[in-house]
Amino acid sequence: MSDLTDIDDQPREAAPSGAPRYSRRLSDKILIAFHQACDQGDYEVAEQLLHILEQMLQRRPSVTDTNRRRSMESLVAAHERLWYLRHPADTHQ
Repeated sequence: MSDLTDIDDQPREAAPSGAPRYSRRLSDKILIAFHQACDQGDYEVAEQLLHILEQMLQRRPSVTDTNRRRSMESLVAAHERLWYLRHPADTHQ
């Protein structure tokens, strides 16, 4: 292991090309941005981020994507969160 850090999305090791690798997948970073947009009340941006996530998950799964089911569950949960945020009166029934 190299002397590069491994905290959140900081570089953790150098790739064979010499460029740093990152510890979080792009889909994870988009999901984090979605939750931040929800926290800030920017639901239109949150919805756009969900569409990007959907596009990524609709692609043919790669051989290395062993977390596809977890990714799909996270996407469904994100859609539910956005729906509840946009329809707060419907949650009290």
